[in-house]
Amino acid sequence: MKQRIDGVTPPYEPETDRALHRWMPPGVTREPLMLFKVLERHPELASRMRALGAGLLVHGRLADADRELVIARVTARSGCAYEWGVHMAAYAETAGLGEEQVTLTATGEADDPAWSARQTALLRAVDELHATSQVSDAAWSGLREHLDEREVLELLVLAGWYRTIAYVANGVRIEGEPWARALPGS
Repeated sequence: MKQRIDGVTPPYEPETDRALHRWMPPGVTREPLMLFKVLERHPELASRMRALGAGLLVHGRLADADRELVIARVTARSGCAYEWGVHMAAYAETAGLGEEQVTLTATGEADDPAWSARQTALLRAVDELHATSQVSDAAWSGLREHLDEREVLELLVLAGWYRTIAYVANGVRIEGEPWARALPGS
């Protein structure tokens, strides 16, 4: 399927170039992500989105491992091969997700023996949010065994944010980055 909205293309206007590089983590030399190039078709919206996205990714309270597990599960459950592939290629290893766990974010159950009790609690909450937009009392209790109040609030926002990103990427049909991982089963 063809991508529905093309991203901005080089040579970029100076402000567009600055904006694209603000999306990328410091020190990254690869071309900005197609998602960011598409969003820069609407610079005002992109600017508002960048603040929350960067806040969650770089300045969040959740441990990297928790954050990436939530992102992987949300994007996998949403069928967003684009964002799942980018995050698993860029962050899975540094977040401590092994090969089996990476695959299980897309194909496994929350109670799989590959997951710790903490990971199971995160996955159960994400799965419930995906299915019902709710968190049951049991899943909430599981989260609170491992996360403080601020971390739980951040997890809820993080899950919703990446659901939003999945809507954008899937709605526009953003083509995968050449270096990204393939979503199992896609």
